[in-house]
Amino acid sequence: MTESLCIAAISPLRQRLLDDMAVRRFSRETQRNYLRDVGRFATFLGRSPHTATVEDVRQFQIAQNAAGMPTPTMNAIVSALRFFFTQTLDRPDLARKLVRVAQPRNLPVVLSRDEVARLLNATVCLKHQAALSVAYGAGLRVAEVAALKISDIDSERMLLRVERGKGGRYRNAMLPADLLPLLREWWKAGRSRA
Repeated sequence: MTESLCIAAISPLRQRLLDDMAVRRFSRETQRNYLRDVGRFATFLGRSPHTATVEDVRQFQIAQNAAGMPTPTMNAIVSALRFFFTQTLDRPDLARKLVRVAQPRNLPVVLSRDEVARLLNATVCLKHQAALSVAYGAGLRVAEVAALKISDIDSERMLLRVERGKGGRYRNAMLPADLLPLLREWWKAGRSRA
């Protein structure tokens, strides 16, 4: 028995948006988010977004604000629509009318030297202490710490090579002087077990 596969037709406008994002090598996640946000705008309009007017854009943003949309989400929608209007539709007049919402930035909580020392001393495993020390001392993310290799440590220049960090980017991080002996101790402990 043969099953017929029903594939929904993609509108030419949606396909053009997909092509524009693919050419610019947007990640799958970004493409998914942009499609969702442009779809949200089209649903609000009740018609194809290529027929949008400046007043439609204005009313959409007012409705999003009235619905209690969080600031980061509203700004993500602005990014998606700006791309859509400028690149896909070639309507920069609409993109200029989009307003980003200012988001207050709070200062992060910074631990005192005593609090950091207590945190690091609370670990009983040398591996955990080394990982926490690298994360805190060099400002690395968890995935970056987990991916570190011995070849990533440049003890002459006191740098850590971070490969494929956030956004798939490579970067160097400063290696604090008091962290190198701890990493060497962890390396020796790891070699003695092998």
